[in-house]
Amino acid sequence: MSPPKDLCFHVILMLSAFTGAANGYYYSRWATCFHSSRDLSDMVLVDRYIFNKDVYIEFNSTVGEFVGYTAHGVYNAELRNKDTNYLQQERAEVERYCKHNAEIYQSAIADKTVPPKVKLSSVKQAGGRHPAVLMCSAYRFYPHWIQVTWMKDDQPVKSDVTATEEMPNGDWYYQIHSHLEYTPKSGEKISCVVDHAGLTKPIIIDWDPSLPEPERNKIAIGASGLVLGIIIAAAGLIYYKKKSSGRILVPS
Repeated sequence: MSPPKDLCFHVILMLSAFTGAANGYYYSRWATCFHSSRDLSDMVLVDRYIFNKDVYIEFNSTVGEFVGYTAHGVYNAELRNKDTNYLQQERAEVERYCKHNAEIYQSAIADKTVPPKVKLSSVKQAGGRHPAVLMCSAYRFYPHWIQVTWMKDDQPVKSDVTATEEMPNGDWYYQIHSHLEYTPKSGEKISCVVDHAGLTKPIIIDWDPSLPEPERNKIAIGASGLVLGIIIAAAGLIYYKKKSSGRILVPS
């Protein structure tokens, strides 16, 4: 899966001159780069000059020249467009600034992938047309583009499915939850399918309705306790055998 990228970079130059405690004049410049293709062939530079939150002049690389939006902006746009050296330098920023930084971003961040951890569970029904609900959760994945789908008997399910958006954890990772309402049928196989850029092939988890999840957890805990008990008993027996073999009997 190769999701599209929509990336932007900003350079902000801000100057302010205060005439009093409450009033001030603000001049800023925002240079923004946009692209959606991986080869950066559609890179666009938008360079805006702003005074007191109003854009008065702008350069857009798709237009190739400056455009003014106020009387002062129109005057300056004409001056800059007549200066061929200045105009060529601005056009060259697409390569020098935009694509250069986009390549760094892509190699350092955008090209990194972390596959999701997936869990399939039964949740309580909160109304709806069916008596049972399954939740397929994908955790701690990056980037956020992901696809979660359902299958019944290896056939895609389109209805009775709801899902959250990809939710950021705040630590670069994301999570998503998809719900399927269904009516249990004997012999029916229900599967959750998760596809992500960090996976070489989709993760497919089949639902096992043989036991409710709390019962499965109890069995797992009990089995772990049994194994631990056997290990402790075996260690005690070995210790006892060694102590017994080293004991010397003295006749009375």
